[in-house]
Amino acid sequence: MKINHQYKFLVGLFSLLLLVSCNKKAAETATEAEHHDPNGVVELTPMQVKSAQIVFGSFEKKNLSEVITANGYTKLPPQNQADVSVFLGGIIKTIAVIEGQFVKKGQTLATFQSMEFNNIRLEKAKLTEELQQAKVSKDFLELEFARQKELSDENVTAKKTFQKINTELESIKNKIKNTENQIIILDQNLSLGGNENTSTLSITAPISGYITEVKIKIGSSISANNILFSIVDNSKMHVDLLVYEKDLFRIKVGQSVRFVLTNQGNQEIIGRIFSVGKAFQNESKSVAVHADINNSTIGLIPGMYVNALIDIGKNQVKTLPIDAIAKAEGKEFIFIQETEEPDENKKDDKEDTGVHFKRIEVKTGAAQLGFVQVTLLKEIPANAKIVTHGAYYLQSTMSNAEGSDEDEH
Repeated sequence: MKINHQYKFLVGLFSLLLLVSCNKKAAETATEAEHHDPNGVVELTPMQVKSAQIVFGSFEKKNLSEVITANGYTKLPPQNQADVSVFLGGIIKTIAVIEGQFVKKGQTLATFQSMEFNNIRLEKAKLTEELQQAKVSKDFLELEFARQKELSDENVTAKKTFQKINTELESIKNKIKNTENQIIILDQNLSLGGNENTSTLSITAPISGYITEVKIKIGSSISANNILFSIVDNSKMHVDLLVYEKDLFRIKVGQSVRFVLTNQGNQEIIGRIFSVGKAFQNESKSVAVHADINNSTIGLIPGMYVNALIDIGKNQVKTLPIDAIAKAEGKEFIFIQETEEPDENKKDDKEDTGVHFKRIEVKTGAAQLGFVQVTLLKEIPANAKIVTHGAYYLQSTMSNAEGSDEDEH
């Protein structure tokens, strides 16, 4: 009897373990069903969506076929660049700016003291005194000229004296004129310093823009040949593109251009051609095409390398970023966020916090500048939120789930 009791106990224990194992397996299967659906639906938690850096977007109309590709650089016109120098030598006393700082036209960049400036002031004072003396002499000669003129009309001997006075009067008039001109020139030089009553002069910005170079230090000796600062105004940035001879006849002023900065995350920039060069660049058999930049507030600097598409037609198609396309089983897919209908059997819909993504098969076409033409093989809602970045992660999640199912079977 004791053996029968032990046997029954072991059978019961085995049955209990088998039941627990079956329930665990059913729970795992149910959990997997929440994350993967054989109909092409994958579920992520909000935390997974954030960590995978999934980005949503929609279709964009772009011309990817009737275009000319070109490469080039961002460039500034010469009137938006400035090298700052001085008109005479001196010693730097203060520096008020640093590289990268924005300055306004006329703003003081530095101050310096100059012996040359002092010499100009002294020269002006000397010429001013000579001018006053010349004017006094002129007044006297004019009176003497009038008196000698009356005498010369009556006395032949007095004519020689009259002629002498006349010559001296003309000479003093010429001297006054020349002295006044010299003083005007000195005044112009003094005005460049800002204030002729001080020996400390200001170096000011000729344009508004950003300081790109500071080539002086406190105590630096400078001359008229020194470049002290460099300033650029990036608000007038444009793009110079090189177009080859075979495509040149299709390029016209006013055509739309799309650029991407190859080293800046392929950010797209819109522009328009405003000028086409009339000569080949060196021996490359290419012509420079100049294009304005519409969205110029994105922090461009001169010399950035760009790839560009010049629109020569109007054949616009639906496009998505290349990162929106996932490939599997020899097919191409996109993912959209799926909005589930409320389930009446659930006590509280708020308990379902998962984000559902549905895989949609598509066909792709021409690809340019990070975008690809996309043709849907089945309709999707007009306001569907399309995954434009992170499709590869979703496809990997789905493939891993499918692989797990096959292993278990």
